[in-house]
Amino acid sequence: MCGRYVSVASRAELLERFVVDENSADELRGQDFNVTPTKDNPVVIARVPQDAGENAEPARELRAFRWGLLPFWSKSIQSGAKMINARAETVHEKPAYRRAFKSQRALIPVDAFYEWLETDEVGKAGKKLKQPFVLRPADRSTTLALAGLYEVWYDKSLPDDDPNRVVPTYTIITTTATDSVGRIHDRMPMAIAPEHWAEWLDPRNHDVDQLRSFMAPPVDGSLDMYAVSKAVNNVKNNGPGLLEPVPAEG
Repeated sequence: MCGRYVSVASRAELLERFVVDENSADELRGQDFNVTPTKDNPVVIARVPQDAGENAEPARELRAFRWGLLPFWSKSIQSGAKMINARAETVHEKPAYRRAFKSQRALIPVDAFYEWLETDEVGKAGKKLKQPFVLRPADRSTTLALAGLYEVWYDKSLPDDDPNRVVPTYTIITTTATDSVGRIHDRMPMAIAPEHWAEWLDPRNHDVDQLRSFMAPPVDGSLDMYAVSKAVNNVKNNGPGLLEPVPAEG
C-alpha cells in the first residue's frame, strides 16, 4: 500500500511540471515530509470548462484534495481514511471506484513515499517491530505522478451554504510491488508516464483497457530506497530530517 508520502515541490514547480494555469490552482499547504491520510494535498485533474464550447478540450487544474476517497454514497467523512488506496487489478470494476475510474482520474504529485519492513526485533507489546524505508526518485528533480482517482463528497449534515459541506477527496492506485520493493512491502503505487498524462486525465476517455495500460509501477532501478528514522512513525514528526538515511535495524 501507499500510506505515507512526501510532498515538497512548491506550487510554482507543480504548475510548471504539470502545465497548469495559475488561475486554475488552489493555494497549497506547503512542504510536508510526512503526508498522512485525511490531509489536503496537491492533486492534478482535468475538467472541461463549464462555459466552454462543445468541442472544448479539458483544462488541467491543481487542487488541494483530502486523501481518502469518499464515494457519493458515503455516510461519514471518517470512512475516507479506509480508502486511501485502490487496487489496480480491480479499480475499474469495484463499486467504490468504478465511477471515478470512468471519468474522474487524477495525478498525485509525490516526491517520495514510505514503506515498512518487518524486522526480527520484538517490541514491548510482543509484536515484531518494523523498519521504515523511503523510496524516492534517483533523479531528485523528478516528481512522481502517481495514478489516482477523485470524488467530490457532500456532507449533508452541514447547511448548503457551509463551505465545508463540499469535500473533494482522492485515492492512490497501487499494484503488486516490483522485486526490489517487494522485499519491503507487497504493494506499491502506480505511476503515469508524462506522455500519457493528457489521455489519463481526459474525463471523456472511457477506454478501460487503454487507461489500465497507462498505469505502471515506477521503473525498477529508478528509485533510491534506504532506511530512515522511526521518527516517521509518529504523524506529529515532520521536516527534511525524516529523509536522512540511517542504518537498518533488525
